[in-house]
Amino acid sequence: MTAPEAESLRAPVRTRRAPAWRTQAPVLAVVALGGALGASARYALTLAWPTPPGHFPWATFWTNVLGCAVIGVFMVVITDVWAAHRLVRPFFGTGVLGGFTTFSTYAVDIQKLVDAGHPVTGAAYLAATLLAALTAVWLAVTAARRVLKWRQP
Repeated sequence: MTAPEAESLRAPVRTRRAPAWRTQAPVLAVVALGGALGASARYALTLAWPTPPGHFPWATFWTNVLGCAVIGVFMVVITDVWAAHRLVRPFFGTGVLGGFTTFSTYAVDIQKLVDAGHPVTGAAYLAATLLAALTAVWLAVTAARRVLKWRQP
């Protein structure tokens, strides 16, 4: 039998990690700041383009579609093109675009339409938003990748 090497008998070196709140506080701060900016922009759109009761909520519809398209381009840029700082995605993706797009308003709008006796409009809004948002993401990702491929030498 051979003696174990001296290296294996040493206790593992423990590194001191920063408390979780210290590493997560900047992320929380940029998400909150971005969310405030995105939600403010969405609110400004609803003030500029109010929806009369019982009508299709175009402001929320286009906000969600536009936000999804921007998310598609953004994700291509930060994954395929640019090595972004660790706070860019939480700030812009989760914060700004998360605050700008809105599932809660979408759901409330559907409920309001149904409660006001417009279930067909509510169902159309439900389906149209889903299809348009998914299509916007797909088109934006596809277009961004094609533009990037076209621009490469």
